[in-house]
Amino acid sequence: MTGASGVLRRVGERALLVETGALAESHRLDAALRGLALAGVEEIVPGPETVLVVAAEEDFEEIWERVEAVVREPGGLGPDAGPAPAEVVVEVEYDGADLAVVAELTGLSVDEVVARHCASPFVVGWLGFAPGFAYLVGLDPALEVPRLEVPRTSVPGGSVAIAGRYSAIYPAASPGGWRLLGRTRTRVWDVTAEPPSLLRPGTRVRMVAA
Repeated sequence: MTGASGVLRRVGERALLVETGALAESHRLDAALRGLALAGVEEIVPGPETVLVVAAEEDFEEIWERVEAVVREPGGLGPDAGPAPAEVVVEVEYDGADLAVVAELTGLSVDEVVARHCASPFVVGWLGFAPGFAYLVGLDPALEVPRLEVPRTSVPGGSVAIAGRYSAIYPAASPGGWRLLGRTRTRVWDVTAEPPSLLRPGTRVRMVAA
């Protein structure tokens, strides 16, 4: 890591924030820390340019030292660190309420919108907004469209959507302002599963027209 990246900051009483400087670095640090399975670590939350580590209060100082050692280790977060990311295939019924509007906004046909969405090399960047809501990076730039000016009060769970540079699958019914392209039966959030989120940071996601 270079520049401002690699800086560790304390957040509250029991958390530390590592400034990684890039999404790929966040993914590598997240994978490295999970691989260590450090006792006392309660949660690891990767973001676009940071990784938040929440620790039990009595273990905080030791966790800080262990995380700092991983960050400072030469080559420890290099491009070849860790196993290849998993891939999840998601079958999508492209019949969303905004599909035709997206085609109009982008100047593409509906079939071209579907083809470009399926061909986008999606990777789970981070999770946020709601449990299991994964921000998928890698959307074809031709499909970048703004959010709805007035968000819907309820978007059905399983909706496949785009907004700006990202795509996502709504894990459950919720308000939302993303453009709806279709829907999937793939369950991306299951509280009975371990882990409950199917889409973890770094996971590759391939959309397939059902």
